[in-house]
Amino acid sequence: MLKEHNKVSNSLNFYGNTTPSELVKTYGSTVYVYNEKVLRERCRELKNLVSYKNFAVNYSVKANSNPEILKIACEEGLYADAMSPGEIYVNLKAGFDPKKILYISNNVSKEEMQYAIDHGVLTSVDSISQLEQYGELNPGGRVCIRFNPGVGAGHHEKVVTGGKKTKFGVDPHLVPEVKDILNKYDLKLAGINQHIGSLFMDGSKYVEGVQSVLSIAENFDDLEFIDLGGGFGIPYNKLSGQPRLDLKELGQQLDEVINNWVSKYGKEIQFKIEPGRYIVGECGILLGTVHTVKYNYDNKYIGTDLGFNVLIRPAMYESHHDIEVYRESDKPSTQYEFVTVVGNICESGDIIAKERELPEIFEGDILGVLDAGAYGYCMASNYNNRLRPAEVLIQEDGSHRLIRRRDTLEDLVRNFV
Repeated sequence: MLKEHNKVSNSLNFYGNTTPSELVKTYGSTVYVYNEKVLRERCRELKNLVSYKNFAVNYSVKANSNPEILKIACEEGLYADAMSPGEIYVNLKAGFDPKKILYISNNVSKEEMQYAIDHGVLTSVDSISQLEQYGELNPGGRVCIRFNPGVGAGHHEKVVTGGKKTKFGVDPHLVPEVKDILNKYDLKLAGINQHIGSLFMDGSKYVEGVQSVLSIAENFDDLEFIDLGGGFGIPYNKLSGQPRLDLKELGQQLDEVINNWVSKYGKEIQFKIEPGRYIVGECGILLGTVHTVKYNYDNKYIGTDLGFNVLIRPAMYESHHDIEVYRESDKPSTQYEFVTVVGNICESGDIIAKERELPEIFEGDILGVLDAGAYGYCMASNYNNRLRPAEVLIQEDGSHRLIRRRDTLEDLVRNFV
């Protein structure tokens, strides 16, 4: 009945001039594959989110920090967020101007803060004590403060970053203490920021969070910018027809809220958003190989090399990723069936897809885990002393090139002394 199950990648010509089988033969299994055209399209969609002119998109590097991905984002005119000195370092290496990087710190040491200061990168702090620490290190300097607007949203409780049960941000009730510390160290409050959580598909909660942070901003007279946060979701259930986030509607709502607030504030300050997943999620597919097809009692398992060492989201967040099936032979799949797709890690939780209806799968098939460009390789590990995969870019002309080599066994002991 079926030779291939590749509706999504086919519609995008995702693999360009090559095929999944050729990529696996060339770069090994598993392998992350990114499509440059899709990446650039997502950058441009968010740059054009609103009509308000003084608007910037800060790419959240934690979603995918491959230097070649960062270079493309930089070429597209995006700014960057960093969550660590390491992310500041790779942003600078990729060509980002230090003035276009925002270091969003969380419970960091003096040494980390000093690294950002020394490299001319603006720091956002998210507690009173961290603001005090920053003032001691950089009196008279510019600073940003992350507030918790009391609104949270996200696909899993572990990624909700706003509201009353999260570690992030300064409680708005502490604004008087914030002002005292700013005055104490002669600090200039350049901007404020927020982040309510990750993967919203309905913009209403986001707009609610924006309105909350704008009300907080009214406490400060001379801001340069307000960072509205990210969390823009992508449809992980494409094969079931899940609709996309309606950017047009969200953009119109944000335009109205921003313009009304600016007219009252009396200054056309810069507004930023900080998406990560939306920029890179859909540009990535993770390829792996089927090595085993077996029954355990009444359950059919598809055994692959797609362990949670290469993609941890399903194990950590119970996340859904659509799966495509690729096959070189003409052997047909004669039926759809419910199977559980598992990896090669010695853990019962090493599951990529549980009781998923898929076309009949055979040993030697290649599986494509869709929408794996965000929080994929960057969260990969060497657990079980497995090797992290290569990363490959399908360029706009359809050609492919290696942008990170696959681990070798020698890499496993490289840092021992």
